[in-house]
Amino acid sequence: MHFIDTWIALDLGDIARLLWPVALLVLATFAPGGRVARFVAIGLAIAMPFMKELGTPWPITAGWVALWLAVAWVVGRTDRELAPPPRAHAGGLESGTVGLLLGLSLLLLLGAAIARQDLEPEAGRRSSYAVLVLCLGLVHLMLRRHVRRAAFAFAVLGLGLQILDGAARAAEIPGVPATNGAALLASAIAVSLVAKLGFVRERFAGSPWVGDAHDLHD
Repeated sequence: MHFIDTWIALDLGDIARLLWPVALLVLATFAPGGRVARFVAIGLAIAMPFMKELGTPWPITAGWVALWLAVAWVVGRTDRELAPPPRAHAGGLESGTVGLLLGLSLLLLLGAAIARQDLEPEAGRRSSYAVLVLCLGLVHLMLRRHVRRAAFAFAVLGLGLQILDGAARAAEIPGVPATNGAALLASAIAVSLVAKLGFVRERFAGSPWVGDAHDLHD
């Protein structure tokens, strides 16, 4: 109950500030289409300066804004390019179901683990919020089976790690080194590599969809 009370104690302004990015991530996770992904990425770029949970100096926060704008360009080409493929694959339904169940299981298990640690209210909120973002990134990666759309998922995973890193540093845990933007750098590299892979696959393989991989031949 102490863990729940730390969230109930927030004022409406903080609750709205924290729910806005989560609502955008849920929309991107379950809604197909390049325009939706672009809208969400731009919305997250706008939200970054207001996310004190990042615990980053302004240059790193500005880097996250730039990264989300880059993701918006990568994933937001056209709805036609990111629309569902013309023929469905059974593997897509399986991966989506597994991803949804896995993300929900991890959220419940890690949330329960954080609740049992009896952390300070701020550290507990930040940690649980980071876990929620990480789980949404994992579910997004398995539900949206477009290669370029995976760049969005890796940016979400990096964002979750950044929030978790900020929670660790705010709690002043001994032995936790200052990352100086390590999560941002890793996320930018992952997004760049996935975006390059997506563009190359679309150009030379003819299909950006993960489910079509078994149809590609040398």
